[in-house]
Amino acid sequence: MLAIVETMNPSSDLLAIAKGRRFKTIMADPPWRFQNATGKVAPGHKRLNRYGTMTLPDIQALPVSEIADDTSHLYLWVPNALLPEGLSVLQAWGFSYKSNVVWHKIRKDGGSDGRGVGFYFRNVTELILFGVRGKNARTLGPGRSQVNMMQTRKREHSRKPDEQSDLIEACSPGPYLELFGRGVRSGWTTWGNQADDSYKPTWKTYAHHSQAGRNSQDLFD
Repeated sequence: MLAIVETMNPSSDLLAIAKGRRFKTIMADPPWRFQNATGKVAPGHKRLNRYGTMTLPDIQALPVSEIADDTSHLYLWVPNALLPEGLSVLQAWGFSYKSNVVWHKIRKDGGSDGRGVGFYFRNVTELILFGVRGKNARTLGPGRSQVNMMQTRKREHSRKPDEQSDLIEACSPGPYLELFGRGVRSGWTTWGNQADDSYKPTWKTYAHHSQAGRNSQDLFD
């Protein structure tokens, strides 16, 4: 969930990286902005305040519809508390909601990892909203037997599980585009202010993180 907040024109940057191409599958993890129970803009905790956020209108205004193929799939990460906003972004980008994939965050022993935040319940899940546009936009054959749940351990703050790419590639056709990505993925075009192969976390994070053994930061488990 890395924002392109340092750039003057995120829309122009996105169109530039597309280079006139149209993508059949897009995965996005926007840097959502929301208010906590006190009315303050979240994330406000020092462990969460590690990236810039974008307003809902700014996210909606990104020219995703201009770089999506006429028939294409969208996988949109959305916090549980912002489900209505996620559906509005999906629609603003020109997609129709069809289903979702649930990420269940687990501990090393397989139980639910209860270290998540939440104002009403302790969140151990996050959602990927799945939307389509165009005709004959069903998932590929493997998608008909793919369950809509991933169960993996947490990595660094806000980073989503790499298992998502295997699921997406099995169920949806390329070319593939990741928006607000960290690092790079083989076979994907990635857009984000840390979308390069030199990415590594620069803060204290979970021991099971993406660069374990290659980062000098103190870790917690």
